[in-house]
Amino acid sequence: QVQLVESGGGLVQAGGSLRLSCTASGRTFSSYHMGWFRQAPGKARDFVAAITWSGRITYYAASAKGRFTISRDNAKNTLFLQMNSLKPEDTAVYYCAARYYTGSYQYTAQDEYAYWGQGTQVTVSS
Repeated sequence: QVQLVESGGGLVQAGGSLRLSCTASGRTFSSYHMGWFRQAPGKARDFVAAITWSGRITYYAASAKGRFTISRDNAKNTLFLQMNSLKPEDTAVYYCAARYYTGSYQYTAQDEYAYWGQGTQVTVSS
């Protein structure tokens, strides 16, 4: 089992930056593909970005591409999401999620991920 704790959320003005972190404990972090998802008020939870267990391959939603960067430090059991050029529409609760590395990886599918953090609020003011 993996326990995930997000941090780094907050209030930022449009055009600003935030760096989210997700710290994992429990099973070996490097055995898991990792994803970031977000849920805005009144909306469904959506895929933002994902990274394979080794960190060699990354995936992004169209809304995140070019502005967000997902990365991981397996030695420190930590996942990151660097968010630049933030927009008010990026306001949401951001969740990290873990999916064991074996098998075909449908990185946008939320039911692929067995473990989820509690979320961290990101608010972007205009």
